[in-house]
Amino acid sequence: MWLGPEEVLLAGALWVTERANPFFLLQRRRGHGKGGGLTGLLVGTLDVVLDSSARVAPYRILHQTQDSQVYWAVACGSSRKEITKHWEWLENNLLQTLSIFDNEEDITTFVKGKIHGIIAEENKNEQPQSEEDPGKFKEAELKMRKQFGMPEVEKLVNYYSCSYWKGRVPRQGWLYLTVNHLCFYSFLLGKEVTLVIQWVDVTQLEKNATLLFPECIKVNTRDNELYFSMFLNINETFKLMEQLANIAMRQLLDNESFLQDKSLPKPRKPLKNISALKRDLDARAKNECYRATFRLPKDECLDGHTDCTLWTPFNKMHIPGQMFVSNNYICFASKAEEACHLIIPLREVTIVEKADSSSVLPSPLSISTKSKMTFFFANLKDRDFLVQRISDFLQRTPSKKPCSSDREWKWNLADPGCEEVPELPSSSPLAVSPTSALSNRPVSFCAGEVPTASQGLLKLFRRNSEELLGPKGAKEKMKEESWNIHFFEYGRGMCMYRTAKTRELVQKGIPENLRGELWLLFSGAWNEMVTHPSYYADLVEKSMGKYNLATEEIERDLHRSMPEHPAFQNELGIAALRRVLTAYAFRNPTIGYCQAMNIVTSVLLLYCNEEEAFWLLVALCERMLPDYYNTRVVGALVDQGIFEELTREYLPQLSEKMQDLGVISTISLSWFLTLFLSVMPFESAVVIVDCFFYEGIKFILQVSLAILDANMEKLLQCCDEGEAMTILGRYLDNVVNRQSVSPPIPHLHALLTSGDDPPLEIDIFELIKTSYEKFSSLKADDIEQMRFKQRLKVIQSLEDTAKKSVVRAVSSDIGFSIEELEELYVVFKAKYLMSCYWGNNRAAAARRDQSLPYLEQYRIDMEQFKELFIGLTPWSCGAHTPVLAGRLFRLLDENRDSLINFKEFVTGMSGMYHGDLTEKLKVLYKLHLPPALNPEEAESALEATSYFTEDVTTEVSPFVSELDFCLHCESQETQEDKGRRNENGPEKEEKGTSPQDYRYYLRMWAKEKESKKETIKDLPKMSQEQFIELCKTLYNMFSEDPVEQELYHAIATVASLLLRIGEVGKKFSNRPMRKSEDCKGNNTQDPVSEEESPTSEQSQNSAVEQQPQADHEDKTCGDAQPEKTQQENQSLGEGSGEGQGSPLQLLSDDETKDDMSMSSYSMVSTGSLQCEDIADDTVLVGCEGSSSAARPTQRHAGADALIEAFSSWQAGAAVTLPLWRRLRPGNRLVYKTG
Repeated sequence: MWLGPEEVLLAGALWVTERANPFFLLQRRRGHGKGGGLTGLLVGTLDVVLDSSARVAPYRILHQTQDSQVYWAVACGSSRKEITKHWEWLENNLLQTLSIFDNEEDITTFVKGKIHGIIAEENKNEQPQSEEDPGKFKEAELKMRKQFGMPEVEKLVNYYSCSYWKGRVPRQGWLYLTVNHLCFYSFLLGKEVTLVIQWVDVTQLEKNATLLFPECIKVNTRDNELYFSMFLNINETFKLMEQLANIAMRQLLDNESFLQDKSLPKPRKPLKNISALKRDLDARAKNECYRATFRLPKDECLDGHTDCTLWTPFNKMHIPGQMFVSNNYICFASKAEEACHLIIPLREVTIVEKADSSSVLPSPLSISTKSKMTFFFANLKDRDFLVQRISDFLQRTPSKKPCSSDREWKWNLADPGCEEVPELPSSSPLAVSPTSALSNRPVSFCAGEVPTASQGLLKLFRRNSEELLGPKGAKEKMKEESWNIHFFEYGRGMCMYRTAKTRELVQKGIPENLRGELWLLFSGAWNEMVTHPSYYADLVEKSMGKYNLATEEIERDLHRSMPEHPAFQNELGIAALRRVLTAYAFRNPTIGYCQAMNIVTSVLLLYCNEEEAFWLLVALCERMLPDYYNTRVVGALVDQGIFEELTREYLPQLSEKMQDLGVISTISLSWFLTLFLSVMPFESAVVIVDCFFYEGIKFILQVSLAILDANMEKLLQCCDEGEAMTILGRYLDNVVNRQSVSPPIPHLHALLTSGDDPPLEIDIFELIKTSYEKFSSLKADDIEQMRFKQRLKVIQSLEDTAKKSVVRAVSSDIGFSIEELEELYVVFKAKYLMSCYWGNNRAAAARRDQSLPYLEQYRIDMEQFKELFIGLTPWSCGAHTPVLAGRLFRLLDENRDSLINFKEFVTGMSGMYHGDLTEKLKVLYKLHLPPALNPEEAESALEATSYFTEDVTTEVSPFVSELDFCLHCESQETQEDKGRRNENGPEKEEKGTSPQDYRYYLRMWAKEKESKKETIKDLPKMSQEQFIELCKTLYNMFSEDPVEQELYHAIATVASLLLRIGEVGKKFSNRPMRKSEDCKGNNTQDPVSEEESPTSEQSQNSAVEQQPQADHEDKTCGDAQPEKTQQENQSLGEGSGEGQGSPLQLLSDDETKDDMSMSSYSMVSTGSLQCEDIADDTVLVGCEGSSSAARPTQRHAGADALIEAFSSWQAGAAVTLPLWRRLRPGNRLVYKTG
C-alpha cells in the first residue's frame, strides 16, 4: 500500500536492500523469509514480542537522492507480490520523469506530491468505513487474517500479549480473540508456534493460579489442554473469552445466535485501541446483566448508568447506588446488596424536573409518577444530559394507558395509603366475570367452550371456608395486614421499593389473595403484559383449531395436571389450561410444549387469570429458567451440574456418596423442572414458588442443599439408589404448611411412609429458614458464572452424544471405520458452522431444525460440499474437480432440496474410497447421467428423460433373440389386457377396503426396506453427449500422471471404438419397426395389442420430433432414453431387438458370448452416439486401416489398458478421510469392458 512519505534516518537498520535504482530502494525486513542468520532471528523475535510486526510490514520502498542522507518511505507491502507491483509502477512511470530534474529538492517534492495524489485517488474510490477502529487495531486485524488465513468476514474482537506454555517453556506471543476463533502466534528465536481453536470446540474455560502457572487461563478442548499466562489484564481477557465461548455454545443450542441483530448501542466517545465489536460485546454483556437484575423484557437495551444517591422515605436516608436508564425504564440498585432496588417504568412517569441544588443535596432530580409517588435522586454528575435523555425516551413512550379490568390491578396505580377495593366473595356466582381480563371484548375464545375465568381458579373452587374463621384464617389476615403496611410504607405496584423487608415478608409466605399480584411483580411478567394488551387474546384466536405435535402432547397431559385438585376436574380449568399452553406453543415454536410445563401452568392458573398465567409462563420459560423446557432440557442439566458442584463445596462428605449412588441426576430434574410441585404437597410447594419468583434459581438451589443436609446421616448409610430415593421421597412427602387456609389436597407421590413409626412432619417455613441460615452465601452472580462453566460441559456432552448416535446410525452401511466416521462428522459439522458465520446469508442457520433427528440437523449445500469434496476426494481432476463435485452432489441429493445430510455425504465418499473397482466405475458412470449431469452439460439427455415416466422394471435386454423378444411382447400385452379388464373390478374394490390398502402399503414398505444390490444390468444406457462427458472426465483424472500419454491413448482408443459401434448400429435402425410388427402378427392375436403398435410408434416419432436437434440422425436416439411408459417401451424394445440383433450376426458365437463385447455394445445402443456432436477437444484414434479380424483384439487391448490404468490409479490414490455422499439407487454403470 502507498504511504504518505515519512522520513527515515537509518535505512539499513534491521532491513536488507533487495533492489535499487538512483531514486528508490526496495527493502525486506530481517527475520522475514528464509535466511537472515542470528540477526534475522533476533529481529523476528523482537517484532513478535514487542508487537512491532503488527505495525511494520515486511517489505517497503524508500525514496532517496544521491547526496542526501535522508530517506522517505513511500510504500509498504505484506507480500513480495504486492511490493513488486508498486516497484514496477515507480520504474515505469517515474524514473524517466525524475531523470529530467536537476535539483534534488525538486525531485523529492515531485515524488511526495505524486504519492499524495495516488493516495487521495485511492481514498476517493474507497467507501467510508462504518467502524471507527483505531489504526493500530486495524493493523493487528490485517496481521491476524494473514497469519491465520482468516477471511474478511471473520472479525477480530481484541488481542492481548501473553505467554503460551508449551510443556514447561513459555512462548511469548500474541493472543487474538475473534468472533469464532481463539488464535495464538509466537516467533521466538526461529521457533514458530501457531494455534487456531474454534470456540465451539472449547469444553472448559477457567482462570486459576498454581505454582507452575501463576494466574493463568486454562482452555480445554476434546484433544488438548492449553495454558496462557502473563496477561496485563487477565480479568478483562478471561471475561471476553467467556463471552465469546458462551455465544458459540448458544449457536450450538439454537439458531437465534446466528440470526440475532448485531446492532448494539455504541459508546458516544470512542475508546482507544478497542474495536467496535468489542464495544458491542461489552454493551451486550451489560444489557444482559441489567435485564437479569431487574427482570425486564428481553428487548430492553441499557442506554447508560451513573452513580447517584436515592432518598428513601421509609428510613429517611440517602442510599448510594447506581441509576440505570433504558428506553422504557429507570432503575436503581444500591451498592449494599438488598438495601434497595427500584424500578420506574417510563409509562408511569408524569414529571421529571431538576430541583434546587444545596450542600446537602447536590444536583438533585425529582421524578413523579401517576400513583402520586415522588423519587428524589441526588449527586448526579451530568444531570442536564441525563434529564435530556429521559425526556427523549418519554417522548417515544406511548401515552395510551393499558386497560385492565382485573380487580387486583386497580390497586397498582393507587396511592400507597388508599383503601382496598372491595371484592366479591369467592362463593358468589358473580365471581366469574362475563368480561375477560385480556380486553374489553366478550370472552369467547372458542364458540361453545366454557368462558374464561377473570380471576384465579382457586377462588372459584374453594371447597370450604371454615378455615377462614379459625386460627389459620386469623394468621392469613395478619399476613395480609403486614403486606398492607408494607405497601403503605414502600409503595405498591411496579414502583415499590424492594428491600430486605420485602424478602422477609416473602419468606413468611404470601397471602393467597395477593399471590398472583406479587408473582407478576417480582417476575417482571406485569411489564410485558401491560405493554402487550391484546397479545394473548390474538394468540388464542390464531391458534384455535390448529393442530400439531405440541397440541397433541398438550391434550395428552391436560388431565394429568393436578388431577387431585377440583379446579381441574371440570371443563373450566381444563379449557383454561389448554388455551394457555397452546398459546405459548404458538408463541415459541422452538420450545412448543415440554412435560412439566402443564404442572407449573396449572398452579399459575389457580392464582391468576389466563392472561396473567400466560405471561408468568413466558417469564418462567424465557428468563427465569432459560433453556429448561426445550427438547434437550439443557437448562435443567446445567443447573443440575451447578447443584453437584455446590454439593461438593457445601456438603463434601455427602457429595462422593451421592455421586456413587447416582442420585443427584435423578432428583434434580424432577425438583427443578416442576419447582418441587410434583414431589411436595401442594400447600408447601407453593411457598417455594413464592420465594422462587422473588429470588430466582438461587433459592431452588439452596433449598435443595438444605434437603440433602437434613437427610445426610440416612443418605450416608444407603446402599443403592432406590433406598436413597425412598428416604428423600418420604422426607418431601411430609413437608407441611400448617398455615395454609386451603383444605389439604391429596398428594399423589408414589413414595409414601412405611413402617410403624409415625412420619416426622417438617414445617415448610422452618425448611426455608434453615436454607437461608446455612446457604445464604450463594450469590446470583456466582450462579451465573457457574452456569457458563456447566453450559460448556453440558452442550459439548450433548454434541458428543449426537456424534455417537449419528456414527452408529450410518456405520453399518459404510466402509469407513468408527474413528474415521467420527473425524468425518467433525469436518462435516465444522463446514456447516463455517457457512453459518462466514456465509453471505444466514440461510444455513435458518435451515437447522433442533426438533429433527440428530442425523438431519446438520446439512450442507452444494458450495460447502464442493469445498469438502476438493479437500477429501481421491479423484483429483484438476480444474474439472468442482464440476465433478457438483454432479455427485446432485446424484446424492435424493429429495431435491439442495441439501445433503451426513449419511448421504459419507455414503458417496465411501464408494470412492472403499468400493471395489466395479463399484468405483459405477459411481463414475452415474456421474454422467441425469440427475447428476446438468441440463447445460448434456441438453439432449435431459430432453430425452422428460418424455418418460418412472423406470420400467421389465426392460428388455438388447441381446435377446427374435423369438424371446416376441414372447416378451406377448406376455407384456397379456398383462396390459388383464389390467384393463380388471380396471373397474378388483382394483377398485381393493382401494375401497382398508384391509387391502394396509396390506398393499405393508408390502410396499417391505420392498423398500429390502436392500437391493445394484448390478451392472440395472444401469441405464448412456447417450452420446453423456459418453463424451465421461471421456472428458477420464482425461482430466489422469493429468500429471507419469504414464499420462499412454492413458490418454487407451481412453481415446476405447472411446473411438465404442462410438464406431454406435455408428454401425445406426445402419440397422430402419428395420426394427417392421420386424416388430411381423413379430406381433405371428405371435399375438389380441386386437388391443395390434392397435397399440402404430399408436406407440407414432408417439415415439412425435417425441423425437420435439427434440431441438439440427441433425436428422437425432431421431434415432429414442433407445438411449432410460425411462419409458409401457407402450413406448414396447415399441422401442421391438425396434432395438432387431437393430441390435443384426450386428450379432456378424460375430462368431464365441464373440457373442463375450461379456466384454456385449456390455460394450449395450453401453451405446442403436443411434445413441453421433460423431458429429463430439467436442473439439475429444481425441478419437482412427482404426479404418485395421482389418476386421484385428478390430476385436484392438478393442479389447484398449479396454484392458483403460481398466488396468484406472485400477493402478485408484490403488495409488492418497486416502485422506471420508468421502462423499450417498449414491442414489437408480443410477448405474456399464463399464464391464475389462
